[in-house]
Amino acid sequence: MTPDNGARGNGTIKTTADTFTRGNRVVGIRREEHSKWERRAPLTPAHCARLLHSGRNGGGVRRIIVQPCTKRIHSDQQYQDVGCEISEDLSDCGLILGVKRPQLGELLPKRAYAFFSHTHKAQPENMALLDEVLEKRVSLYDYELIAGENNERLVAFGEYAGRAGMIDFLRGLGERFLSLGFSTPFLSVGSSYMYSSLSTAKAAVMAAGDEIANNGLGLGICPLVFVFTGSGNVSRGAQEILRLLPHTFVKPSDLRRLYDDVHMASADDLLLRKGRANFQVFGCVVEARDMVVPIDTSKKFDKDEYYSHPEQYRSIFHDTIAPYTSVIVNCMYWERRFPRLLDNKQLRELTRNDASTKGSRKQGKLLGVADITCDVQGSIECLHQITSIEDPFFRYDPSSGTYHNDMDGEGIIILAVDCLPTELAKESTKHFGDVLLPFISNMARAQTPEDMLEPIKRACIAHNGQLTQLYEYIHVLREAETKNSRPSTKLDSQHNGSVTRLVSLNGHLFDQFLINEALDVIVDAGGRFRSATCKVGHSDDETSHADLEVEADNEQILDGILDALAAIASHKDSHSNGSFIRGRSPDRSSYLTAKSSRVMDSSNENVSRVLILGAGRMCEPAVKYLAAQGSIAPPGEPSGEVDVHVQVIVASLFLKDAQKVTAGVANAFPLQLDISDGAHLRTCISKAAVVISLLPPDCHIPIAKACIELKKNLVTASYVSSEMEALHDKAREAGIVILCEMGLDPGIDHMMAMRMIDSAHSNGGYVQSFVSYCGGLPSPMAANNPLGYKFSWNPAGAIKAGRNAAIYKEQGKTVEVAGDDLFASAVRLRLPNLPAFALERLPNRDSLKYGELYDIAKEASTVFRATLRYEGFSEIMAGIAKLGFFDYGDHQLLGVANQRTTYETFWHHILKELVQKVEVKETELVPEKLLGLGCCSDIDAAKRLWNCIKWLGLNSNLDVPESCKSAFDVLCSRMEAKLTFAPNEQDLVLLHHDLEVAYKDGRPTERHTATLLALGETADNCNSVREPQTAMARTVGLTAAIGAQLLLFNLVKHTGVLRPFQPDIYGPALKILVAEGMQIEESTEII
Repeated sequence: MTPDNGARGNGTIKTTADTFTRGNRVVGIRREEHSKWERRAPLTPAHCARLLHSGRNGGGVRRIIVQPCTKRIHSDQQYQDVGCEISEDLSDCGLILGVKRPQLGELLPKRAYAFFSHTHKAQPENMALLDEVLEKRVSLYDYELIAGENNERLVAFGEYAGRAGMIDFLRGLGERFLSLGFSTPFLSVGSSYMYSSLSTAKAAVMAAGDEIANNGLGLGICPLVFVFTGSGNVSRGAQEILRLLPHTFVKPSDLRRLYDDVHMASADDLLLRKGRANFQVFGCVVEARDMVVPIDTSKKFDKDEYYSHPEQYRSIFHDTIAPYTSVIVNCMYWERRFPRLLDNKQLRELTRNDASTKGSRKQGKLLGVADITCDVQGSIECLHQITSIEDPFFRYDPSSGTYHNDMDGEGIIILAVDCLPTELAKESTKHFGDVLLPFISNMARAQTPEDMLEPIKRACIAHNGQLTQLYEYIHVLREAETKNSRPSTKLDSQHNGSVTRLVSLNGHLFDQFLINEALDVIVDAGGRFRSATCKVGHSDDETSHADLEVEADNEQILDGILDALAAIASHKDSHSNGSFIRGRSPDRSSYLTAKSSRVMDSSNENVSRVLILGAGRMCEPAVKYLAAQGSIAPPGEPSGEVDVHVQVIVASLFLKDAQKVTAGVANAFPLQLDISDGAHLRTCISKAAVVISLLPPDCHIPIAKACIELKKNLVTASYVSSEMEALHDKAREAGIVILCEMGLDPGIDHMMAMRMIDSAHSNGGYVQSFVSYCGGLPSPMAANNPLGYKFSWNPAGAIKAGRNAAIYKEQGKTVEVAGDDLFASAVRLRLPNLPAFALERLPNRDSLKYGELYDIAKEASTVFRATLRYEGFSEIMAGIAKLGFFDYGDHQLLGVANQRTTYETFWHHILKELVQKVEVKETELVPEKLLGLGCCSDIDAAKRLWNCIKWLGLNSNLDVPESCKSAFDVLCSRMEAKLTFAPNEQDLVLLHHDLEVAYKDGRPTERHTATLLALGETADNCNSVREPQTAMARTVGLTAAIGAQLLLFNLVKHTGVLRPFQPDIYGPALKILVAEGMQIEESTEII
């Protein structure tokens, strides 16, 4: 680009490889010196270990050198333990990673650097750094510009800022309440940085919540209402913390009524409302439509119009929201062209009205603002400065307009810390590394932009002393910034025969490179331009504005330029996340479909594609794991000399499901596919190296046949059916592997068992008893219902599984259990290494076949597999079964057109039928009736059963859904409604093997145990584009992905239809599971 006249060159960059250090596969990690609070790092020791392992035998990272630092969240020793070198000298490094920008003069020439540079919008304060980058011919990668398929930022910390900001404000709120004369549980909450992890901080907030739920808050501070502005990442993170307290979220329209309900009530009335206003807090999320109205009262709010012409709107926040708000949690982006939330005059009026409130209580009084956006004199005008982590609050007195550094006087407290994610250094660092890991190997060996993966290429601002083509506009912005005065330009004015017009551009001009397209249009048409004004947005959501003086030789050329610019605006508004027209959220389906098709159709011998069929719950863990691998081979295995880049394609009948799973995941792409379209299915399989089918078992056979035809490996998590077994010889002839039962149960249970059995045999022993327990359960905190159970998979399937007949061998005798007797056969169980778990076990189908499969049938006198539930589950379920709720046949009261049937009606009908069969007095209470009907063993059990029936709502006056045809359908409908996980609840997976190993040479018999206990994720483990993974989904999806990884690297020696019984499968697979956090505790003791 030629900055003096606006003409643009072709943007070519020298591509001669730098023979010094760039691309030498040696990575450095800088010490952060930008702030004393910056404890984050771009990679954790675990990430470094994976990179070093994969680089030993392949083309990945050879060395990692870490500058010593005593304040980093992970110690030098932790990095050294995984093979990193600790040294001040990073001169051997071709790629140097940091978090924040280095000090001027610290850059080493001709290296590649990655950090948050804050230069791509020509921020004046950072242009000296950019000049140094260009002068020293540094390749500069900016984390802020690494984007996914949907142009969403991958390295983003908004949710962490929201979480830390909310925790910090609760700490200050406790101190502020104390100064107002109220002792509250918030005093026990510390700032985020005071805790060793986010989980520990959350535990402190939850403990405060328990105190509120048990003892309540002072009546004088109720209702305590937190209003969140905006619904983006920051807001979601802050809301996540509030939800740890006993809470109710209300609509903005309900705030006045909530206030009036409490304000108008007497103290005695409030004291009688235990569990209501003063035993919880309230949350409210407000968006633009709740905060502004058109100035023209004849118009209604229109989102598109508001973002395009905000000057036509005025704020009503001070009238409709703020008077009923205790705390404003400000999470929305703001530009100066938009109305403020609260200006100083409005705030003064608001507090004056508060002061006139009669009585000792102070309902509705605004206590403070947690301004996580930190816009100085922005949407909250009184925010006059940024605060620090060590001193996060100041007090503003609206009546006098004065500021104070204490909590003790009149006014409101304000938090405005602009580096909140650094307080959650451990979780932020893990997020950092998780996102960067798929790219680091490529960045470490890239010598030119052409060597880079596309997301990194787009994030490269400068290379070899020049701005890359996408960022050449920075010259124009700098020119505009340095010119203090310009001659006025009139629209349509003519100079020397040329025509000039002032063109205004609004939108994500720089984040999504729209400025480049606009400038290309002007220059390609023979026009010229110069920047008149430029206002750059400084956050993800904030748009930018630029005025360009566009000049052309005649009116016709200029009109053509303006038409072309309008066409770009219209196109971008329809096909991207940002455009010249503000406020649109267009549908990207057609774009994504085309993109995915191009991915499948492209040919690259160094890309290995994994095609995942199905986009359900199990898919996301598989996608995330495989997409993060890059060219990483499994632990302990050589990756070879070929640099294989893993690409994941998720195919689903519904494109939106595939898009949801792949959103925010680099190297993962969505694809719409109907597997009944055989031709399309075969085409997609032909482009893949490995196929994973996460579809229902009935779908596997046509997929397996196509894989055999096309000689492609296949992985499933399902049991080997007889039809699948019949394909064994054909799969062997094709030289492929169909790896089945690669999930949890079946899957991990096989691999743990075979490792224990093979170990016993190799040590000269034999297995005389094999006992295995497995269960998917809610965590103890989530087991908060009479059954102690919740569903993480198909409810009907889970319930039916409890009625399967079972057979097993115990002490040499075969034991058979009929399906109707299964619940009654449950036995209390305590595991020695988990004594706090009150469990019971139910026989699980056919245990005998596992004696054959594991080749222990002849040596083991006991072979028993069981399902785990919390104690008491089976007793209640047995009672429900005896009541007839497991009847699958059509019922006369159900499925009748135009006939309303309630659960209560159906319940009374069931009782009436049973009472006619058994002599029971009509006057008896329900538990006594249940006991008399033979549904329970004693009156206490009958009371528990009746409590469960009431809790499920099987006797409620709700209508039975028309889809219910049988008593079993009725039961499923209530269980599906009631036995589901709440957003903040975790499930768990518990798998336990117990083997007795005897020796013929006289050695004492030993008990060998192995236990896997895995908890589902919580929201703090996740980024903004996905939900927490359940333990069930993770154990199944991750295991299937590991199977695909083994096949990608040709580590499975046998062919045909296989289960994971061989050491070449279970050995590396179990190692990877442990490396991914699935801890398996093993023990041996003499019996």
